[in-house]
Amino acid sequence: MKNQQKETPNGNEVLSDNPVAINNKLRRYILIGTIIYTALILYLMFFGFHRIEQKIDYNQYTFIFVPEGILLRFPKLTMSWLYDFGNIAAFIPFGIIIPLLYRTRFRKFITLFILVIGFLEVLQSLTFLGTFDVMDIISNTLGAIMGFVAYKVGFSSEITFKKLVASAVSVLILFIGVMTASETIDYVVHVNERIGPVEAINEISGTAPVTESISTFSVQGEKIEPTLNLFSSSDGMSKDYLFKLGKENLWFYANIGIPDGEEYSGSATIMVNGEELIQFSDKDEDKNTFKMRMFFDSEIEDVKIIVTGNAKVWDVSIAEIKHWWE
Repeated sequence: MKNQQKETPNGNEVLSDNPVAINNKLRRYILIGTIIYTALILYLMFFGFHRIEQKIDYNQYTFIFVPEGILLRFPKLTMSWLYDFGNIAAFIPFGIIIPLLYRTRFRKFITLFILVIGFLEVLQSLTFLGTFDVMDIISNTLGAIMGFVAYKVGFSSEITFKKLVASAVSVLILFIGVMTASETIDYVVHVNERIGPVEAINEISGTAPVTESISTFSVQGEKIEPTLNLFSSSDGMSKDYLFKLGKENLWFYANIGIPDGEEYSGSATIMVNGEELIQFSDKDEDKNTFKMRMFFDSEIEDVKIIVTGNAKVWDVSIAEIKHWWE
């Protein structure tokens, strides 16, 4: 049976919303397209973005149940923004196609969608091909909701060009609404942030090694008077200092230099979570004090300071960010 077309009072041709007509002429093609698109999404979820190569980096299952950020900010030409946008946009077609094929109600559709996407997120973590992240579930579900709204606007009754345009506009409006809500939430959370007191790193860690007795010295004529701590090598030999922190959302401070009046030799390396953060050595052309100030929003599990030769590191400290509810 061929799909019937008819004219509206204004002369526009429309596609009949008769389920039989849709089933007979379009259902097969829509179903094939849905299968292909679903296969593409599954490929990206489990094999895309070099997931196989990164699999060896996982040594434990990762489940993130608390959102660690906001959904989608105003447009920025960054890979992070494109990833967030794609996480929503990629699932809009499901909100249109599924109810178009099966005429399901919103509550049933969104419940089944959340169960399926939740299962896939768990499977990603169990196979070490990704992580279970509640933010992904929220983003994907939001995309499906946008698609369902677009379906109700442009596909649930007689389909006209105007309704299709209205459907596309509704998705655009929802995207703008999501970005506005995200920016508003981010502003409310951060507007009253304040930097807490500066704390010496050796006073925070319960297993901190003993630091050197604080003394005054000069670097390139600048008088240095450490107030919190001082780290140096032992008789010119390499010495390591390891501190366990387990903190996030904080500013990290450190100063590095080689004192005047001594042989200009040695180096200082600061590592965070096992990765090199900064290295200063006698090979650097700038012989003045290196002053570091860096913000970390992710957790700092440990900090390691390695000092050799005549290099010194001092006033290594942190200052936590405090929110209005803390």
